[in-house]
Amino acid sequence: MPRAGRKSRMTTMADVARRAGVSVATVSHVLNGTRPVRPDTRTAVLGAIDALGYTHNTLARSLVTSRTRSIGLAVSAISNPYFTDILQGVEAGALEAGYSLLLADPHDDPRHERTVVQLLHERRVDGMIVAPSAEPAEMVEYLARRQVPTVFLDRLVGDGHDQVCAESTGPVRQLVEHLADLGHARIGLVAGLPGLSTTTERVQGYHEGLRARGLPFAPELLAGGNSEAAGAHDATRQLLAAADPPTALVTANNAMTIGALRALRELGLEVPRDVALACFDDFSWADLFTPRLTVIAQPSKEIGAAAVRLLLERLEQPDRPPRTVRLPCAFVHRTSCGCADPAPAAPPAAQERNRTP
Repeated sequence: MPRAGRKSRMTTMADVARRAGVSVATVSHVLNGTRPVRPDTRTAVLGAIDALGYTHNTLARSLVTSRTRSIGLAVSAISNPYFTDILQGVEAGALEAGYSLLLADPHDDPRHERTVVQLLHERRVDGMIVAPSAEPAEMVEYLARRQVPTVFLDRLVGDGHDQVCAESTGPVRQLVEHLADLGHARIGLVAGLPGLSTTTERVQGYHEGLRARGLPFAPELLAGGNSEAAGAHDATRQLLAAADPPTALVTANNAMTIGALRALRELGLEVPRDVALACFDDFSWADLFTPRLTVIAQPSKEIGAAAVRLLLERLEQPDRPPRTVRLPCAFVHRTSCGCADPAPAAPPAAQERNRTP
């Protein structure tokens, strides 16, 4: 034991190397992932680290390598629960690659978005994953001017950027076609916030679905819900106040589904007896509603994991061409559309796929 009043010596990388029977360079490669190491050697090094209680000095390493092994994540995880599921995918992918996360919530506000991105950049993150707002130009220009490796998540910002998102147009078309095939000729859409790529693509899918079934577009059947419950509540009441109201509704995200259901309840209308309902976005309790909600399920966690992979590729290959990754969605057929119950319960995989902006 060390003498009283004297501090015990801190364990060093050299101590780990001696205990594991390897060089200091090998310990460094294991800790930093800078070179492949044989599995048995890696096991020996990690065992020595655990036995000695060694703590790697990441700050010192960042000063040498100009890398902090951290990723900045700017998503509206608090104001939009959909991003909570994406966050799980990002976190799992980052931890697996040895990166930590710094999280900021831009609240879908373009001005706040620019501020939080700058704050993350000032924390010297190696790269960023950002879910852009409806007006991202200032934020995008800030990142581009400073050449910050960035992946845009869920919402596209145009060519020339690394981006990952789910398909939107085809899935909404599928919902509209399904409702039309059930005999509905007046199908309404509660659309999202103008300016978001997801809103544009889902409105496009709505038009494509109508055309595919030979139904005319009626402007009074399209209302904006601003991607949130309160807006969808008002939009649904507006749609159903029309002289010839819709007999079926498509809601363009999970928050708007809640707002639409609230409006239908206030109006004394029953789903699907009075109004059929089909929704973009699954969520954990969608299978518990009566009727059970027919939805498009997005692969939320997979979107987050794909964003991390895309960012790591950019860090390793700064000059490679930008990529846009699109992931498929799943049609989860339940009963709110007016069909007989196709299954007693949703498959577990479908319940893992959640919400969107």
